Amino acid sequence: MKLLLFLAGIAMLTGSFKSTHLMNEMIIPQPLLVLKCNDFNVNGRGTNPEWNKTKWNMLVKLDSGGSNYESKFKILYSSTGIYVLFYGKDKKISTRFDKDFQDLYQGDVFEVFFHPNPALPLYFEYEINQLNKELVLLVPHFGNRVHGWLPWHYEKNRMVKKAVTVADGKMELNASISSWNAELFFPYTLFSPLENVPPVSGTVWNANFYRLDYDSGKMIKWAWSPVEKSFHEFEKFSQVKFE
Repeated sequence: MKLLLFLAGIAMLTGSFKSTHLMNEMIIPQPLLVLKCNDFNVNGRGTNPEWNKTKWNMLVKLDSGGSNYESKFKILYSSTGIYVLFYGKDKKISTRFDKDFQDLYQGDVFEVFFHPNPALPLYFEYEINQLNKELVLLVPHFGNRVHGWLPWHYEKNRMVKKAVTVADGKMELNASISSWNAELFFPYTLFSPLENVPPVSGTVWNANFYRLDYDSGKMIKWAWSPVEKSFHEFEKFSQVKFE
């Protein structure tokens, strides 16, 4: 009888361990593996064969209302920088911003957040809209205080290489389109002097990828790693691991 009770206890503990292990696998996401590539020129269409090395990652729609536009991204890295490719279904260009470094988030955009050293509340933010206009920021985030700083000497090899294309329409304010792409290259020189840069094989960063769309007249958000209210909830970013 004692032997039976002992065996039953072992079975319960084993079952509990397996259940806890499975729960942890569901709760703790695996890092997104960023594959190595050769350098190439971006054209806004994502047609370079290097992109065939990796797969699309879906963005999740966070808000009710608006259209359920397909939204996704790819990411690669080379010895000189990081490549990101966005794709999003759409109906029109809903933005009034036609110059760089404006408040692009008040219109349609794709956004990238890189947090190379998660131990520090300091990360990189990038926004781009359908008119190929950009906003580049370094963001200190101390407690509830958050504010972006523009890069100094943003020129030559410290600039993001960017290209945007729109489908079935013109690249102009309020134009009707069916989708848009943004293809980006972030040189490591731009991240200086952030720690944990450049990444090498096995390096882990935190990151997030977003979309904003205003076709419905209000802000509709998408995210790779879901947040609750703000894109600046950096504690909810997920890991990316460099191959």
